[in-house]
Amino acid sequence: MLEHGGKLRCAAERYQIPLEQWLDLSTGINPKGWMGIDIPRSAWTQLPQDEDGLAAAAQSYFGVPHVLPVAGSQAAIMHLPRLRAPGTVGVLAPSYAEHALRWSEAGHHVVSLTSLQCPAAAAALDVLVLVNPNNPTGERIERGAVLEWHERLAARGGWLIVDEAFADADPQNSVAADATREGLIVLRSLGKFFGLAGARVGFVLAAPTLLAALAQRLGPWTIAGPARLLAQHALSDRPWHDTMRAHLRVQSARLARLLERCGWPAAGGCDLFQWVPTAHAAVVHEALAHTGILTRRFDTPSGLRFGLPGEEAHWLRLERALLEQRRRCA
Repeated sequence: MLEHGGKLRCAAERYQIPLEQWLDLSTGINPKGWMGIDIPRSAWTQLPQDEDGLAAAAQSYFGVPHVLPVAGSQAAIMHLPRLRAPGTVGVLAPSYAEHALRWSEAGHHVVSLTSLQCPAAAAALDVLVLVNPNNPTGERIERGAVLEWHERLAARGGWLIVDEAFADADPQNSVAADATREGLIVLRSLGKFFGLAGARVGFVLAAPTLLAALAQRLGPWTIAGPARLLAQHALSDRPWHDTMRAHLRVQSARLARLLERCGWPAAGGCDLFQWVPTAHAAVVHEALAHTGILTRRFDTPSGLRFGLPGEEAHWLRLERALLEQRRRCA
């Protein structure tokens, strides 16, 4: 299995720092996530029901007529490669590593691409996989370009898969509403913007035939009843969406300024994280971990991803630790 952020218990054991003393900046999850309802007992005692209003709430939120709720977008990432015969799959790199791994495991030939290589590659690939905004670099690909690449793929029966896990905070380049087009598959999640990663709720937006095939493969009751209820209300809370988007823009800009001031300038990011490429990534990651601050380290290319601190004390703690590491690396 690949390494991912959020492994606080492992970090607490490794560095011998109590769990409650950690500042977790490793996941890019909104630290001020949505939590607007109490879960009634009936949600725990009844089997989950597809007709409970979750799909309708998601259709309204994404602006599409068809949607498949899944147990986090990871569930779709695992199973979509099994719905096509082995072919050539282009994956934006660096990016969320699960995509390349799962397509490779299913027997496909995977090639790594930069965004500059995607236009030409789209005319030859069977499948192109994008993460937009990209994780970890924060690179954004304009909606018009994404749809143009889709046309080139779809003309030959190919797929374009767009993982929009971080798109909710700034959806201007989202192609979610275009997912009625044959061969365009959009993945969304409530884990990042909504801060509901533990609920394991995601959505696949695509043509009905593909959604039916994926649903058949996943089987019944993929999402627990309490998580379905939580997700339905979160998707419907439009005032919270607007307020939180404005808040995250401010916080992300603040994080970029803090990193710059401390000598670790970000080269990219989105409203939920900042990306710092540095040859010192391993050293800084380790040093911050010894102070109880967990970041997400990447080796290729070498860099660190910083999520947003949630409280004022957390901002101050991060600033002190970064300044100290800059002094040591000077």
